Amino acid sequence: MASQGNGGRMPPHDLPDSHLVGRAAVADETVFAEEKEKILDRVWRLACHASELPQKFDFRCFDRISPPLFMIRGDDGKIRCFINVCSHRGAKLINQPRGNAEHMVCFFHHWSYDSRGRCLNIPRGQAYEAHGPRIADCGLREIRCETYRGLVFFNLDDGAEPLDDWLGDAFESLDAALACDLEVFHYSRGVLKGNWKDWQSSNMDPYHEFMHARLRRTNVMTEAGMAGRSFQTYPNGHARFGGMTADYSKHESTTGRETTDCLPGVDPNAFQSVPLFPNGLVATRGTVMRIDITTPIGPLETLVEWRGLCVKGLSDAQMMARVDHHNEFWGPYSANMPEDAYAMESLGSGFAGGGARYQIIAREEDMRGQDEGIMRGFYAQWSKMMGRPASSDAS
Repeated sequence: MASQGNGGRMPPHDLPDSHLVGRAAVADETVFAEEKEKILDRVWRLACHASELPQKFDFRCFDRISPPLFMIRGDDGKIRCFINVCSHRGAKLINQPRGNAEHMVCFFHHWSYDSRGRCLNIPRGQAYEAHGPRIADCGLREIRCETYRGLVFFNLDDGAEPLDDWLGDAFESLDAALACDLEVFHYSRGVLKGNWKDWQSSNMDPYHEFMHARLRRTNVMTEAGMAGRSFQTYPNGHARFGGMTADYSKHESTTGRETTDCLPGVDPNAFQSVPLFPNGLVATRGTVMRIDITTPIGPLETLVEWRGLCVKGLSDAQMMARVDHHNEFWGPYSANMPEDAYAMESLGSGFAGGGARYQIIAREEDMRGQDEGIMRGFYAQWSKMMGRPASSDAS
């Protein structure tokens, strides 16, 4: 174990690199800049759900992403993604978080664009005839955007592989649920003082169940329950977490799921999830689905967005049941979510001042119980793309 003569700050030398995460990976400015170049600007990142853009010309902005982006459903029904700046002088084009606009007009000089990003009008454009530019060359810069069963992704790299190739078989356990006609009924967000990967790894960390009183009380931590779990890693850092079954009758403030129609392919009493590299999570708990999306702002500052989804067309009574089921565990005033946020910020505090130098992700239980194998899979992909082991304590 760590050398106590060095304040417990030396790494456990008997552990392989794959079982450690060094401070630089979660708190170093240089590494964070390198992450943007080598990972965030090159891979498919989850952005939202298609139900958030239900009508033609609906748009949604993503201002914390660099560069700032917006997505819009075009006149042909297709969702496209553009950099949110005017082609003329680079002013921010859309200044609302969401809305509906058939034409987008820059406030500065009134250049306008349509829902496919084409420049429509340049006021008094004849003055450009001598040297240009031509209006046909002044469209918005489009970013690659693809949808998988309602999940909308973007990629800043024009040469990246197709989304389906990037995802592979990661969604095989949730495909039936995702194939439903789903809609977002809950949205919340918060800026947390911690590294973006620590929210992602928390969603892959079954060992932290000890922190959640509601999980302890709903019987998810019995030895029999542990044996029934299974984890799986997929190429590109994605993973599956399945088989965590709850007995909701064990906690007075939770309600059972057996009497309600669950999402297809979902056990009414089981939690399962698909963590996506680098920034997403799709999870189900009986009747509801949850989507987490992290957007890194700095090495120790992260925007986290939470969405709750259910099947469209429910009655008022069914809808209220779904809201209850979501909020018992996942809403902003639930038991679990605030605890997870507190844990992430506690990690941020531990690494910010150099007090902590390593995270240990060494539990091995044959990919069951509280095995940390899918965390190691996430950091193996991170290390591969960064060209450095995540265990390194120096930038």
